[in-house]
Amino acid sequence: MKIIAVIPARYASTRFPAKLMQDLGGKTVILRTYEAAINTQLFDDVFVVTDSDLIYDEIVSHGGKAIKSIKEHESGSDRIAEAVENLDVDIVINVQGDEPFIDAEPLAKVIEVFRNDSDKKVDLASLMREITNEDDINNPNNVKVVVDQNGFALYFSRSVIPYPREKNVGVRYMQHIGIYAFRKQALLDFYRLPMQSLEASEKLEQLRYLEFGKRIKMVETTHVGIGIDTPEDLEKARKML
Repeated sequence: MKIIAVIPARYASTRFPAKLMQDLGGKTVILRTYEAAINTQLFDDVFVVTDSDLIYDEIVSHGGKAIKSIKEHESGSDRIAEAVENLDVDIVINVQGDEPFIDAEPLAKVIEVFRNDSDKKVDLASLMREITNEDDINNPNNVKVVVDQNGFALYFSRSVIPYPREKNVGVRYMQHIGIYAFRKQALLDFYRLPMQSLEASEKLEQLRYLEFGKRIKMVETTHVGIGIDTPEDLEKARKML
């Protein structure tokens, strides 16, 4: 089973333009993320896929592997699907380009899902963590997920799910952590399928997979990624480094 990591890397960013090319301790954010993915030693190969000549040249000039996007894409899954369409690979892990402090443990957990899936019932694997703070639960920027008894996702939403009509029934609220592992075929299917109303309403691409019958296995973790979304985040990252 060949497993690769793909790091989608857009140059433009609404909150922090060109954040991936910012300096972080003498290296750019995207280069540090790329090197951190390699250093996990979990992958047979690691690629950055980007719409930017600057990011492409940054990776290649340091001996890395990059793929230039040909088309404009609305989602990370679309960008990755185009990049891997002609690669000989079984499992693709989506690593966030703005998280240079990669933790190998949660990545290993999603990979293990496929190693244990001899019947190939899993199309995607992803992560979730329990949240208990009411503000976190109500925050629409925190995507919530509900799962069945076998840990497969039933639905993702920015709203509070399940709705707490009864308070004392043991419901746990789970936040979706956006690390994905895909079977290559599931990714290619996504690329060719149209957006439906649920995805369009919630602006959550994982709903397209569910709407077309793909099975997403959720793995619980305590992992919290350290992303760089603002200049303030970059300063914190510099201090951490």
